[in-house]
Amino acid sequence: MGQTGTYVVGTTSMEITPKGVKYVTPSDVGTETPPRGQYAVLTLTVKNVGSMSGPFKSWHSLKWFDATTAMQDVSTAIGTPGLDVDTTYAPGQSVTGDIVLDVVRRGGSVGYYEDGVDIPAFSINLPK
Repeated sequence: MGQTGTYVVGTTSMEITPKGVKYVTPSDVGTETPPRGQYAVLTLTVKNVGSMSGPFKSWHSLKWFDATTAMQDVSTAIGTPGLDVDTTYAPGQSVTGDIVLDVVRRGGSVGYYEDGVDIPAFSINLPK
């Protein structure tokens, strides 16, 4: 956690800094819906370090995988209090916020896949 990475989206560059991951129960995130695997709250800082506006969209872009399990979409519709990282950023703007994921199990990696691209723009190793 904490290692910053930069990727290009459209005509600008975005900087991602993972701040932490916390494994939680359904009640911790205000839902009665059981997870398919394990709920995890990923805290990120997203910053536009380019010269043009650009989006960050986690919905159906974050995929979990490990050595034995193929990529799985980990998007949820569960919100958290605080700022929403899924938005369009003007140059220099940043937001730190949480994304609730439904990962297969603890550990593994989460990659950010843009539409039609098979290689992740960035990936984050999750703790066990």
